[in-house]
Amino acid sequence: MRLDSDVPPAAPPASCPFHKGDPVYLAKGSYQGTVGTFLNLRSDPKWADIRESSEIVRAHPVEWIALSIPPKAQQ
Repeated sequence: MRLDSDVPPAAPPASCPFHKGDPVYLAKGSYQGTVGTFLNLRSDPKWADIRESSEIVRAHPVEWIALSIPPKAQQ
């Protein structure tokens, strides 16, 4: 018989430098330069969905993704 105290705690969620809605681009990989919007991590936290500028949602390795720096407002 197994007691609740015998069950190891769940692993903490993977940390992700991106948040839903962040403007991103692919800094590496075969689609380098593709811009889009970060949507979410997949069940494998090494992969994430982004909505590309063409409105297509695709999965890419998180290590290929970088934050886009929005241009500064002209003064």
